[in-house]
Amino acid sequence: MRMLMVGAALMMMTTAAMTSAVRADDDDGENAQKLAMQGRDDYWHCLAREYSRDSNQGLSEQDFGRSVAGACPSERQYYRVALLDYLTTQYPNIDAGAHLATANRAVESAQKDIVTAFVKHRPPQK
Repeated sequence: MRMLMVGAALMMMTTAAMTSAVRADDDDGENAQKLAMQGRDDYWHCLAREYSRDSNQGLSEQDFGRSVAGACPSERQYYRVALLDYLTTQYPNIDAGAHLATANRAVESAQKDIVTAFVKHRPPQK
């Protein structure tokens, strides 16, 4: 009887440890997702400030694109790293290089979207 109780106690402890590990993984994933979203928002806000600068008046699409590509370096890097961390947490079996490529495409997409908005909303060139 005593062996049965010890076995049951060990099983309960193992189940509790596994459940705790799953919860920790879920918490890590949720935290990584929140940080990636915060990084995205911070980067977008910085790009929006760049978009709004008076000094951009009269810039060509190419010049504005170069300006945006060099703007917000710390926000851009934070977004890239946070997104990379999130992807690694969610998809641990996928090659890290693929995650980095995805994060880089997300940064490039944000830059492209800002340039597209700039071109669509600038006054006609004379």
